Amino acid sequence: MKIRPLRDRVVVRREEEETTSAGGIVLPGSATEKPNQGVVVAIGDGVFLDNGEKRPVSVSVGDKVIFGKYAGSDTVKIDGEELIIVSESEIYAVLED
Repeated sequence: MKIRPLRDRVVVRREEEETTSAGGIVLPGSATEKPNQGVVVAIGDGVFLDNGEKRPVSVSVGDKVIFGKYAGSDTVKIDGEELIIVSESEIYAVLED
């Protein structure tokens, strides 16, 4: 798969949805919430600041990130896989081991 986001955009593979509740009830796809975690699969080359300097994106490919509930309204299917494209500012945190 080849995708190169522009500027401060980040392409994220969303984690799988939970299909079972905490009590063990199997939930249909329409009842589950979209997960707000995923893995970065591609990053843009950064954004130019007002002073002309280029600021690189602060996440790296392979990072596990948390993003907002409504982030990623821009989805794309590549090689049968659904990916979301978010702005770097829509990413709240990087999960570390």
